[in-house]
Amino acid sequence: MNILRTILILSLFFPTLRLSAQQHPPVFDGMISDTTYLNIGDLEVSLVRYSYNEPNVNFLAIHDDEDTGVKAAFQYIKTNGGSIIDTQYGSVRNFKFLLKEEEFQTDPNGIYTKEGRLAGLEKYGAITDDALEELEHASKTILKTYLPKHKDYIITLHNNADGGFGIRSYLPGYALESAADSVHINFQTDEDDMILVTDLKVFNLLKKENVNVILQAKTAPDDGSLSVYAMQHKIPYINIEVQHGHLEENLRLIELGVKALKEAYPQLPIKKPQAEAWGF
Repeated sequence: MNILRTILILSLFFPTLRLSAQQHPPVFDGMISDTTYLNIGDLEVSLVRYSYNEPNVNFLAIHDDEDTGVKAAFQYIKTNGGSIIDTQYGSVRNFKFLLKEEEFQTDPNGIYTKEGRLAGLEKYGAITDDALEELEHASKTILKTYLPKHKDYIITLHNNADGGFGIRSYLPGYALESAADSVHINFQTDEDDMILVTDLKVFNLLKKENVNVILQAKTAPDDGSLSVYAMQHKIPYINIEVQHGHLEENLRLIELGVKALKEAYPQLPIKKPQAEAWGF
């Protein structure tokens, strides 16, 4: 009873601890975590790094309502080692915050360029210099936490809903046509499960694997996303985008994405997925 009372008292006075514990506790023995805390106005954001075994590939989950990718990364890390930074701020998609008694909102995957920060705030309402500064600071903190030493690569994990946004969104005549240089579709797979890359070598390797894959155009609109940031800074970028709940396919595409990245850039400080585990 005394232990329970202590936990309740701690949860009242340290809500960020309660939030992190409820969302993604370590799922197997030996996994460790450390947290970088970030405030955007009144919004508390926790950048929780989950690590296991020796250093290896590092993933980044940006949206806090997309957990299938996080679960798949946990499974990958359990076999291969590595880490994932999970952005936690209340199990919702957008950053919503108060600053000087004014409310702001934006997509956290649109804050990595000046143009993106402006467009993101404008989409949802108010824009002020103070709000833009808060978001710029947030973007730098996320990037510094994910890329503390070398800007070698970026691998993000995103999930989507059934229908609506999918690989067809990048085809001629569809909403994201201008963002794509090339598109390869495997019509035997779910169109919601795909990989977006910024590097031609990685694209060609994934095309050989016959997965749904998009090569981002060098002239893609500047929406402030990490894919645009990575292209501007010549950082190889991979986004594994899978429908919510497609855990097995999420894991498979992670494996193929890491494998392709390592083959394209053998000097990167990452390892290929274990062949005996995944049949490569």
